[in-house]
Amino acid sequence: MRTFDYTNLTEMSWDTEVLSLVAKIHECKGRQELFVRQKPVELTRLVEIARIQSTEASNKIEGIVTTSVRMKQLFEEKTTPKNRDEDEILGYRDVLNTIHESYDYIPVRPAYILQLHRDLLKRAGLSYGGKFKNMQNHISETKADGTTVTRFTPVSPLETPGAVEALCNAYEQALANEKIGALLLIPVFICDFLCIHPFNDGNGRMSRLLTLLLLYKSGYTVGKYISVEKQIEKTKDRYYDALESVDFGWHEAKNNPLPFIRYMLQVILACYTEFEERVGLMAASGSGSSAYDIVKKYAEEKIGKFTGAQVFADCPSIGRSSVLAALKKLCEEGIIEKHGAGRSTFYVRAERE
Repeated sequence: MRTFDYTNLTEMSWDTEVLSLVAKIHECKGRQELFVRQKPVELTRLVEIARIQSTEASNKIEGIVTTSVRMKQLFEEKTTPKNRDEDEILGYRDVLNTIHESYDYIPVRPAYILQLHRDLLKRAGLSYGGKFKNMQNHISETKADGTTVTRFTPVSPLETPGAVEALCNAYEQALANEKIGALLLIPVFICDFLCIHPFNDGNGRMSRLLTLLLLYKSGYTVGKYISVEKQIEKTKDRYYDALESVDFGWHEAKNNPLPFIRYMLQVILACYTEFEERVGLMAASGSGSSAYDIVKKYAEEKIGKFTGAQVFADCPSIGRSSVLAALKKLCEEGIIEKHGAGRSTFYVRAERE
């Protein structure tokens, strides 16, 4: 069976990009903690938006979808699930809420991982929720001609419980030794978890939930305010490329986790950067700037098209009606252009000479 020993990470030579990413994340983390202490109430809407976006994005990666309207109604408990996809979406929301509210009390142990998996699939009524896989699974790739080939064969069902136990032990020991930072350990843990592929279903979603759990437990709580899953979904081609590159030689413990470490550091930093951008818009509101000024600043800095819902999400200090009024005025002034109608409406900056 594959063994896990993270002490070898202390012997790796980290390139300047990785070291720079870690340093920038630590700087952003300090600024975030200061703002959270000073303005906790202002962040409430960011938390609500991030939970919806995280649930929507993580499920979307796996092809589990519903409409934005249904998603909002499900979160506000104004409707009930109408199909299995919506059951599984609410299961993800349930586990996400558990992690948000109780991460300090969730040890990185197999029993707790099984319980989180149970809750992920509970609403869908799937019998294998909360149980390790009972059949061999494979990670496959579909070629351009439509044929499917097995790219990687994970750990066998018989070896899975022991592998997950060993994985959790190795992570906890490495973290306790304090010789390698959590930002480097967490992506390696996630890579190994996905190579074990311990469940019949839900491995991808569980890996992203565990990413949040491990980040929160190590003090990196940006995912509470900015969706890490949405950032992954926006860059999912790079996400899959990074994962694909780390399983070669995995069974012999000769794989290279660096591509996925680098990718995840980029994702985390992008989330911290987005947090600071939204906080900047809050600061503009606090300094006496009007809703019009805030939306204008947002529009002038936005590349490409954007919707009213995006503005509302990214400018948490102002209400929906104020956003719509500001967009209407900006259109009238020729600063932005409106395209489409109804739910298909979007805006772009007007070209200026």
